[in-house]
Amino acid sequence: MKRCAMLAAALGLMATLGGCGRSHTVDNSVVNAGASPVPTTRYDMANGCYALQATANNAYAVHGSDGSYAATASSAGKGEPLYLKPTALGRYLCYASDKTLLSAGGGSVSSATAPTDTEDWTIDTVAPGQYTLFNKSANKSLATDAAGKLVLSDTAGTFHFVPASGCTPYPEMPVGIDGKTYQGNGVDKPVIGFADGHTHMFMSSEMSDGSGNVGPSAGGVLYGQPFNRFGVTEALKNCEAVHGPNGLLDPDVIIHTSPSPHDTVGWPTFAGWPTAASDTHQVMYYKWVERAWMAGLRLQVNLGTNIAALCQLGATFIGATHPTNPLADCNDMSVGQKQLNYMYEMQDYVDAQEGGPGKGWFRIVKSPAEARNVINQGKLAVVPGVEFANIFNCTLKFNPDGSETDGCTKADIDAQIDKLYALGVRQVYPFHDVNSALGGTGIFSPLALNLIGFLQTNQFWKTYDCPSIPYFTADPSYTNTGRSNEFYQAGAMMQTAIPGTGSDPLTAAVIAAGGGTLPLYAPGYQCNARGLTELGRYAVQQIMKKKMVIDIDHAELSIKQDIIDMAKAQNPPYPLVSMHGGHGGISVQQAQDILNLGGVIFPYKPNGRGQTEFVQRIKKIQPAGKAMAIGYGFDGNGFGGLATPRGAGATPVPHTFTMFQGPGWGPQFAAAGIKPITVHQLKIPESGKSWDIDVDGTAHYGMIPDFVEETRIEGGQEALDALYNSAEGYLQMWEKVVNR
Repeated sequence: MKRCAMLAAALGLMATLGGCGRSHTVDNSVVNAGASPVPTTRYDMANGCYALQATANNAYAVHGSDGSYAATASSAGKGEPLYLKPTALGRYLCYASDKTLLSAGGGSVSSATAPTDTEDWTIDTVAPGQYTLFNKSANKSLATDAAGKLVLSDTAGTFHFVPASGCTPYPEMPVGIDGKTYQGNGVDKPVIGFADGHTHMFMSSEMSDGSGNVGPSAGGVLYGQPFNRFGVTEALKNCEAVHGPNGLLDPDVIIHTSPSPHDTVGWPTFAGWPTAASDTHQVMYYKWVERAWMAGLRLQVNLGTNIAALCQLGATFIGATHPTNPLADCNDMSVGQKQLNYMYEMQDYVDAQEGGPGKGWFRIVKSPAEARNVINQGKLAVVPGVEFANIFNCTLKFNPDGSETDGCTKADIDAQIDKLYALGVRQVYPFHDVNSALGGTGIFSPLALNLIGFLQTNQFWKTYDCPSIPYFTADPSYTNTGRSNEFYQAGAMMQTAIPGTGSDPLTAAVIAAGGGTLPLYAPGYQCNARGLTELGRYAVQQIMKKKMVIDIDHAELSIKQDIIDMAKAQNPPYPLVSMHGGHGGISVQQAQDILNLGGVIFPYKPNGRGQTEFVQRIKKIQPAGKAMAIGYGFDGNGFGGLATPRGAGATPVPHTFTMFQGPGWGPQFAAAGIKPITVHQLKIPESGKSWDIDVDGTAHYGMIPDFVEETRIEGGQEALDALYNSAEGYLQMWEKVVNR
């Protein structure tokens, strides 16, 4: 406080200074007096309330009824209170109390009702406490004329930002949590927090902050952005431009082969999306991730992802219905790398919201030591990863004569591994959904992925009868649809005919390319007959040499065993992970091998009941003397849907609940000095829209605190202990990978 007072005196601002310190608003009420600090850098105004004082005449800007501005007020209290919403580091929207924006549109200083380039101001420091405002779109700076009127000029005027009250905050998604999240007690102490080992935050309808033209992920199949420079009103706005009136052109039809009508209005009503069942809307807006972080999310593996054939189909579908949307880049490696670049833009954007470079809670990490340091600061360690069908550009085409054409060589694999590593990638899926030059994908979809794979490789899956492998479950009455038990179901009961008339894009494309029938498959669960190729074995060996985390999920069952055997042969043995719950099939012995190698296994997009059941399954094979570490794989934006409600008989999640204190919360939280927080049902003040996990399931990432409460209700302390040990478990695995 003393520092604030001294600076205020130096600037002659003592009369208007209400207080020093930074706070977050969780709703869109008027900003309280004294909430904003006196700025000492151009980043300090982030999400604060200020009056604009012209140094030319020491007067404060007033907002005229005609939209103009003039520096004529004698005090900050008589000037226009402006809410400074960052669009990037050092760039801002100036939001007036009447919900208009300071604009350089039309060649003069005016007001606008919606943000565009002409409302995006770059603020620079020219002297302590003095700033200039430049508008790139107009190529002019803010200045004052002889009468004090704010004008655009080639010569920049200088201004003070003086703390004020009475601002109307710029619209933003609330967080809905009272209290502050916790920090660590030292980088040498075990981490308390949970991990999401598999998600896709940067699947987006535009892989930039909105100012570029990078293009969409997945050919435009998914709508919405994890962030936009102009906030939630742009990132999650009405999806009609892509999904058509009433959502009748929703590309979800590509995945589910049926129309998906819905209310297209996004912010602020969200009447039709996001939902747990929808695959084509953004579910990882950054404020939703912030809410999860406040509840104890401490490590997140963010995967660049793509399936070329699905992307091409999506681009064609979108392009055919909306010709103004250019066809998208669908090369797996190219799209994935753009998503990774977008991840770094997100880090900068969160830094801007929190007051400057390095100050944000979202931190990309490239080593377990760096992750421990970030987590100790109470921030989220984000591990970049990739999940491509054609990783390293190892495409596959089957030729009419039975031969195959591979899209990569060993030299290509080496070069692509180096390129990904330089981008920060530390976790890799060698296989994903479609056969590649490296080997076969694990089968779990009896139709859609077989069709997509045909479009990509010119061949349907060839299969064999899946083996019988034991399965553990907490429920002795559990039956696995009549087949032998296993840890995670391998294969699928294959479909032998393409349904319908081809009115949906996927089946229409397959019928046009290869006729209207699938191969005849044997009865019972079928596994992929394509095993690990020579290129595939080489790729796994090179990934291990690079000391990257290998996730064996999505690999064909026999390939999983090959990778496990390769890991056992390393000295010391190489830890592996299964962050997708064993997708593609996994035996109990394989699961036990992963744990014995020092790896971790997380369930796939569970609700609290599923999380608890998974804890019981792992408990049966957990190595003696080692605490369980069970996070989850949320798979947000992964085209697999999200967790549904627990169903009838479940104890409801309260609309307000306490975390880190009370029944189920073990003594480690109080011992670490972790203070309780109060979690409210997430509700948007502008519309009254709310989400109830008992009705809506985990409709988006902001429901993760509610999922934690579900887990507490269903599994008590044992389930919470395993969950909040999962970030530590991941880090210990990662340390075994790199410290070799």
